[in-house]
Amino acid sequence: MPALSPTMTAGNIGAWNKQPGDTLAPGDVLVEIETDKAQMDFEFQEDGVLAKILKESGEKDIAVGNPIGVMIEEGGDVSAFADFSVEDAGGDKSKPKEDKQAGQEAANATEAPDSGSGTAPAAPKKQESSAPAPQESESSGERLQPTISRWKGPQAAQASPAAAATPAAAAAGAATYEDIPASSMRKTIASRLTQSMQQNPHYFVASSVSVTKLLKLRQALNASADGKYKLSVNDFLIKAVAVAAKKVPAANSSWREIDGQVVVRQHNVVDVSVAVATPVGLMTPIVKNVLGSGLESISATIKDLGKRARDGKLKPEEYQGGTITISNMGMNDAIDRFTAVINPPQAAIVAVGAVKKVAVPKEGEEGAEGIEWDDQMVLTASFDHKVVDGAVGGEFMRELKKVIESPLNMVL
Repeated sequence: MPALSPTMTAGNIGAWNKQPGDTLAPGDVLVEIETDKAQMDFEFQEDGVLAKILKESGEKDIAVGNPIGVMIEEGGDVSAFADFSVEDAGGDKSKPKEDKQAGQEAANATEAPDSGSGTAPAAPKKQESSAPAPQESESSGERLQPTISRWKGPQAAQASPAAAATPAAAAAGAATYEDIPASSMRKTIASRLTQSMQQNPHYFVASSVSVTKLLKLRQALNASADGKYKLSVNDFLIKAVAVAAKKVPAANSSWREIDGQVVVRQHNVVDVSVAVATPVGLMTPIVKNVLGSGLESISATIKDLGKRARDGKLKPEEYQGGTITISNMGMNDAIDRFTAVINPPQAAIVAVGAVKKVAVPKEGEEGAEGIEWDDQMVLTASFDHKVVDGAVGGEFMRELKKVIESPLNMVL
């Protein structure tokens, strides 16, 4: 099992592109591997012949370094490996060999007594079962075996409590939940986010920002593009985050330990990681060198990265790294604001809420004269206090608000 990303510790086998007896040349795709982040093609880099597949399509959680196939030189005897197994290749180092006798004893310990014998056999000494014991009906003395419940979604949850609680439904094994195995990517997300919350002292700074001018500029630019491109609000925000990060470099920094020495690395370029929801979890493809890119280029880049992220086709270097992150849930009108978890080793992430109409005082020559409607959104930045002090986080938000509310500065 190859390590296709620095954080990968195990992978799942997708489709094999080659079968035993097929010849391979450098660059040929051998097999699809599901890493902790994406489904990737594993390209073999040597000449040879695939002699045996040791791990079939669909096998999961295979530790990096464990054998998944056998390659031999051209002209070798493929038939000699017909009965070759993982054990012949050294075994699966991630899974200790099972003690079959102990397994049988455990199975015996959890075996239900024979209800027809009149007396139950003596339980094995010091053996305990984690399975619930068979229950006896109060009315008939009938022995009921434990049932396995599976969740069936919102419709099942809406069923009447009385119907769900009937003994007849329980006896029939009515399903109430379903255990879904966690994917490699879901496990990695869980591990990294837990680590981030535990090791990075988060603090949060929120600001209401007017986007009325930005929306008008976006409309004008899209109208003049004659269909060549279509800018989104997020394209402008990515650029704005980069401009603010350049003005407040502490927000564009990361906490690192190098050769036993702790350093704060301040980045000279701004590479913005953009949170993208995919069918298998959140990914953060990177728009690199945002300050050196125009809005049209940023828009095209994020559309391409977003599509390939959802298709599981990103390369590791396209989602690993980045200097600051933006997470936009503004497409959901129900979201006023939210806080996001820092993407380590970065020190800042900006969470974007939905655009809302807000009544503000209308300024006239003699002060306020009634009200007018303004398009606003709430931005909430999460900072790592190890790197970014509170006052510095506030300064970053001030600069971000300034550039968004004067959007022409992004295109001039």
